Amino acid sequence: MPPLPAPGPLPLPRLSRRLLLASGTALAGASLLTGCSDDSDAASRRHAKAEATAAQKLSRGAARDSADLTARYDATLAAHPGLDATLRPLRAQVTRHREAFDAAGRGATGSPSPDASSSAPGRAAGAAATSASPGPTVASDQKTALRDLATAEKKLADHRARVLVDAPGELARLLASVTAAGAAHAYVLGAAAK
Repeated sequence: MPPLPAPGPLPLPRLSRRLLLASGTALAGASLLTGCSDDSDAASRRHAKAEATAAQKLSRGAARDSADLTARYDATLAAHPGLDATLRPLRAQVTRHREAFDAAGRGATGSPSPDASSSAPGRAAGAAATSASPGPTVASDQKTALRDLATAEKKLADHRARVLVDAPGELARLLASVTAAGAAHAYVLGAAAK
């Protein structure tokens, strides 16, 4: 058998305009895709930051609403000490709602909300808020005072039900839970006023 010939240099492919155009188009497309993914990542980061800011703002507003409601409970308790057994447990829940909204606001950005206090989160900030403005007026009649408190709970629950539609996931769940509790408080207060 005769020996095989030594391999020679491979012929270069002939570059045609069609091949050059296809290569250029592929490279341009790849660079555009890379640019789009960078823009998409930046847009995702901006969207996440905007959502976190909106969630923090919503949490802070909900915490203030709960602090205002706590002040209303305090004013009603001060005017009608005989309602203590009915109002104390509901007031305690409203205070816990405020603390939960404060925590949600901190979790959204990792920074504490401006009205949060390190010593006594629920009471100190609530006391500061009530000392800055006059307290809510309370009816002299117990049943009317209970109805007024029930109305305040119902209005706040209705407001939160409208707002939770636009809230991000975890905050929407918290708002839904607190809204349900507020509706239950309104029912209990209304029943006690009869």
